Order: sequence, then C-alpha cells, then structure tokens
Amino acid sequence: MANTSPAKVGVECPHCGFKQVEYAAAKSSICRQCGRYFSPFAPKPGLKLRVKEEAPTSENSSIFRRFEDFWKRQRSSVIECFECKRKQQVCGTATSTICPACSAHIDLRDYKITSGFSRTIRTRGDVHLAAKGDLGSSSVICRSALIEGKLRGNLHCDDTATINFSGKIPGLLSARHVIVERKADIHCSRRIRAGSIEIKGTMSGEIIAQTMVTIHKRGSLEGNVTARAISVEKGGMFSGQLVIGQAGLTQGELLPEQKLAAGSVPEADISGSAPRPLPAT
Repeated sequence: MANTSPAKVGVECPHCGFKQVEYAAAKSSICRQCGRYFSPFAPKPGLKLRVKEEAPTSENSSIFRRFEDFWKRQRSSVIECFECKRKQQVCGTATSTICPACSAHIDLRDYKITSGFSRTIRTRGDVHLAAKGDLGSSSVICRSALIEGKLRGNLHCDDTATINFSGKIPGLLSARHVIVERKADIHCSRRIRAGSIEIKGTMSGEIIAQTMVTIHKRGSLEGNVTARAISVEKGGMFSGQLVIGQAGLTQGELLPEQKLAAGSVPEADISGSAPRPLPAT
C-alpha cells in the first residue's frame, strides 16, 4: 500500500533563522525557537525565502540588544559609597542606588559626551568623551573612561583610563590603570598617578606609578618617572629622570628628603643605597 501521509518540507524562520519541518500545505506556522508566527508558503527544497536586505540587520541588532539586556540583568557588581566608603552589591541594570549606611545617593549611569559639557560627574558607571566632545567639568569621577575629546578638568577612574586623542591635559589624572593609545599625542601639565601605565603613543609629563610603567614599540615618553619598575620595548623611547623602588612616594619633588629606615631596603634596590634620580634617554 502506498504511503499517503502528507508531504513535509524544511522551512526557515524569517525572524531568527531557525530551521524546522512543516507540512507542505501549511499556510502559517510558529517558530519553535523564537515563538513568532510566519508564513512558510510551502517553499521548494533548496529555495530560501527572500527578505529585504535591511531586515536581517534590524533583527540581528534587536536580538543582540535583547541578549545584552538579559546579561545585564544577570550581572551584578560591587560598588563603593562616595561618602562613607561602604560597599554594596547592585544589579547590572540599576542606574542609581542609595547607600544603606549613610543614605547617600550613588549614580550608576554611563555617560557619553558628544558636545560641550560642564557639569560635575560623579558616577560608578563609565564615561566616554567622544572626539567632538568638550568636557569642561572641574571634576569627573567614574569607574572607567575613554577620552577621545578635550578634557579640561580633573579625572579620577576607579579602574581604567584610556587616552586616545592629541592635545593637552591641564588637570590631574589618576586611575588604577592608564592606557595611552597608539594614535594619542598628549602633554600632561600636572602629574599622573596610577597603579600602572601603558604608553603606546606619544606622551610628555610626570608619572608616579605604584607598579609598572610600560613603553610599547613606537611609544614615546618624555618626563620624570617614579615607579617600582619600567619596561621599554624595542622601538620605544624614554627621556627623563627615573626613580625606581619607591612606588609609595606621594610627592616626587620631596624625594631628596626621603630617608630609608634601617633594614627597610626596597626590593628593586639591590645595592642597598638610597635610590637617586638616574638620567635615561
């Protein structure tokens, strides 16, 4: 006896691209992955439904945003109160919170500056100063910052400050980690304080680092450096005075007055004598 069961064909969801099997005579179906309705139109084997060129882009971006929002909801972070320094855990999608200890308001928003902006920023989020942005705030405190435009005031980052523009930085700059990108060419009027610094472009100014200063290939640094260690890769250039072994200095100009206590020789000072500025070119 001949098989009289209805023919089935493979169809593809135009919304998410999921492939499934449906009856050839079906006029509509529901995607088993995204749950959206579509009309398979009983396509021939090997023939895909034609869609507009811009449709995949919009759908893909929509799906991407959906996944991004989902992971933000799942992710949490530990933030510190600006006033009393108490730490607490917050949801990744939160834009602000209240300190349970002192009731101070804590901003968690990210800021992207594309034009002139002069208000003070104090957030546990990130700051992006775009190429056409002009940040005239006297003080900016954030988690991480990407600087591609004019920075006129002081900047403090709890995590990373990435510099990617050419020009002068007149204010104080401090961060756990500072990166001067390849295309950057900056002059710092005041000293930079950081845990560690990477220089891939061109920089001039005074640096005080808790750990390492790294000058990459084709990177250039002109200025005095106080750090626990320095690394100049082949093709990199450093010109200035170098003080190694006292990363805990708070003021570089007070170095001649510093005296080592008995038995407290820094790890980097293998000679046993007090560190002194060394010219390096």
